[in-house]
Amino acid sequence: MSLVVFERASLSFGQRVIVDDLNLRIGERDRIGLVGPNGSGKSSLLRMIAGEQGVDRGAIRTCRGLRLGFLAQDIAPLSGVGLVDYVVQSVPGRATLDAEVAAIEEELAGAQAGEDEEAVEAMMGLASRLADLHEALAHFDAHFTAHEAQRILAGLGFKPGDSGRDLGEFSGGWRMRAVLAALLFQRPDLLLLDEPTNHLDMPSVAWFSSFLRRYPRAFVLVCHDREFLNEQIDRVVSFEPEGVRSYSGNYEAYKRQRAEEATILENKAKNLLREREKTEQFIERFRAQANKARAVQSRVKALAKMDSVETLGERDVMRLRFPPCERAGNEVVMIQGLRKSYGDNVVLGGVDLTVRRGEKIGIIGVNGAGKTTLLKLIAGELAADSGAIRFGHKVKVGYFAQHHAEMLSRERTVFEEVASVDPASGQTRVRSLLGAFLFSGDDVEKSIGVLSGGERARVALAKLLISPGNFLLLDEPTNHLDLDSSESLGEALTSYDGTMLFVSHNRSFVRRLATQIWDVHDGIVEVYPGTLDEYMDHHQRRREAESSGEQGGAATRAKATVAPVKAVTKGSAAAVSVSAEDPRERRRRDAAARAERERKVGPMRREVASMERSIHALETAQRERSVALADPETYADQRRRNDLLTAYQRDARSLDELTSRWEAALGELEEAEAALRASE
Repeated sequence: MSLVVFERASLSFGQRVIVDDLNLRIGERDRIGLVGPNGSGKSSLLRMIAGEQGVDRGAIRTCRGLRLGFLAQDIAPLSGVGLVDYVVQSVPGRATLDAEVAAIEEELAGAQAGEDEEAVEAMMGLASRLADLHEALAHFDAHFTAHEAQRILAGLGFKPGDSGRDLGEFSGGWRMRAVLAALLFQRPDLLLLDEPTNHLDMPSVAWFSSFLRRYPRAFVLVCHDREFLNEQIDRVVSFEPEGVRSYSGNYEAYKRQRAEEATILENKAKNLLREREKTEQFIERFRAQANKARAVQSRVKALAKMDSVETLGERDVMRLRFPPCERAGNEVVMIQGLRKSYGDNVVLGGVDLTVRRGEKIGIIGVNGAGKTTLLKLIAGELAADSGAIRFGHKVKVGYFAQHHAEMLSRERTVFEEVASVDPASGQTRVRSLLGAFLFSGDDVEKSIGVLSGGERARVALAKLLISPGNFLLLDEPTNHLDLDSSESLGEALTSYDGTMLFVSHNRSFVRRLATQIWDVHDGIVEVYPGTLDEYMDHHQRRREAESSGEQGGAATRAKATVAPVKAVTKGSAAAVSVSAEDPRERRRRDAAARAERERKVGPMRREVASMERSIHALETAQRERSVALADPETYADQRRRNDLLTAYQRDARSLDELTSRWEAALGELEEAEAALRASE
C-alpha cells in the first residue's frame, strides 16, 4: 500500500526548480534515503510530504488516517513541561482524551441526582462515555508507557535525573533530542527525519541506528553519514542534475548504479557519435557519384533520424587538497594538569595528554562531556583554570570551530573573509581556492550574512585551507556539509601530512581518519590506541554495567591522569622515500609498453590499412570504368562494353561489402585504442 503519492508535482522558488513533474510513491515499508547537494531541495521535499509546503502544479495524496512524524532541522522553542511528560503526551489523541475525561468527570460531579428519566439517561450516557474513554486511555497506557519513554530518552543520552526537568532548561541540541525521542515513542506510520544525527554524540548515534534498524514502519531519511545511510536504507531518492531519480538498494548500491548508468550512456553516446561520423564520411565520399545516389540518400535520411543520447550531468563537488606543511617537532603539544570547570561542573579535572607528530586523533564522548572545551583550550579560545599547554617546535595551529558562523564577519563578502586570513595571498589564489569550495563568479561577492549554513561551513573551511598550519583542530567539520562534500573533505584530510585532533559524530569520517581515539567523560580523557569499533564495544559494555548498578573500575575512571599511548599510525609505509627511476629501466618499460600496444592493436591497424588500400584500388578502377563507359566509342565495341559493365557491377558490390567491413574494423580499432589509453 502506498502511504504518499506524488502525481506530476512541481514546485519552484523563483527561478530555482525544486521538483518538476515528479511522480513518486512511498510504500508502507519503504526505508528511503534522500540524497543531494545542499540547497537541492531535500528539506523542501520533506515539508511537501508533511503537508507544510504546497506545490505549484500536480498533487500529493496521502492514505486515509496516515500517522506522520516530522523531525525538521529547526524546532520551535519548548518549555513549561517536563521531559518525560512531553514525550508521553506527544502521542496524537492522548491530550484530547485527557481533556474529554476531565470535562465529563466535572460534568458528572456537578450533576444533581434525581428521578427524572431524562437526567438519569444523561448521566448513564456520560458514565458510558467515560468508561469508553478510560478504556482508550488504558490502551494508550499499555502501548505508550512512561517506561518506554524513559528507555528511548536514555538511548538518546538523557540521564535518569533529567526525567522531570523542564524542557526550557535544556540547550537547543538536547531539545532536538527530546523531539526525536517523542517521534520514536509515537511510532508513526511514516517518519520524516531531516539530519537526525546532527545533534547526537557517537554513543547515541549507535543506539539510534540500532533502533531504526528494528523500526517496522516506513521512513524518509536525510543524513550526511555514509555509514549510517548504508545501515538503514533500502532505497535512494536523489536530486540529480537531470531531476529527482529513484534507485533500489543502500547508498553504496546507488553510487554503483549511478556509475554504471553513466558508463552505459557515455558508451552509447560515443557509439552514436562514431556511427554519425561514419555515415557523414560515407555521404561525403559518394555524394558526387550518380550510381551511389540512392545509397547516399538513404544515409542522409538515416542521419536525420538518428537519436541523441543525453549523458548524466555531474554535481559540483568540493575539490580539496591540503598543501605540504612544515615539519614540526616530534611532540606537537604537551598538556599537563589541565583543569576547566563551569561553576560546580568539572569538565576537565586535571588531565595529562601528549599529541605526537603525524597522529590523527578522534575525540569521542557524550555531548557536554568536554570535547569542544578541550579543543577550545588548545586553540587558545578559552582560558584554563589551571594546568599548562605547551606546543612543540615549529607548530602552527589551524582551528575550525563547531560554531564557525559566530567567527565569521557577517558584513564581509566571501572573498574579503577568506582573504583576511592571509592578505599576501593575492586575488588569484583566493579566487582559485574559493572555486574549489564551489564559490565562483559573483558568488565570491555575496555577504556572509546571506549565506546558508552549508555555505558558511565552506567559507570557514576555505579560511582554514588558505593557511592550514601543521596541527589542525577540527570541531564537527562535516556538520553542515552535504554527503559528497563530507567525502571530499575526508579524502583531502587522508593525505594531509600534518597532525590532527578532531571531534566528529560521523562514524565513517572517524573510521577513515582516526589513528587513535580519545574518550572524554567524567572529567578525564581516556586514550584508546585501537579502532573506533573497539571503543564502541568498550563503551557499550561500560554503559550496560552502569545501568545494572555495577561499579567495577570506578576508581580507575575517577583517575584524572592518563598515560599517553603511542598511536598505531596507518599507512606508515607510504612515508618511505623512493629513489629516482633508472633511465635504462624507464627505456625498457617504454619498449615493453610499445610491444604490448603492438601486440594488441597492431594486427587490427594492419587489417584496416589493407582494407583502405583495397578500397582505394577499387575506387580508382571504378572511376576509370566510369570514364570509359561515358565515351561513345566504347559502345562501338559491344564485347568491351559488356565487359566494362560486368566489371563495374561486380566491383560495385565488392566496394559496398568492403566499405561495410572497413567501417566495422575501424570501429573496433578505435575502441581498442581507447581502452588501451584508459588502461595506461
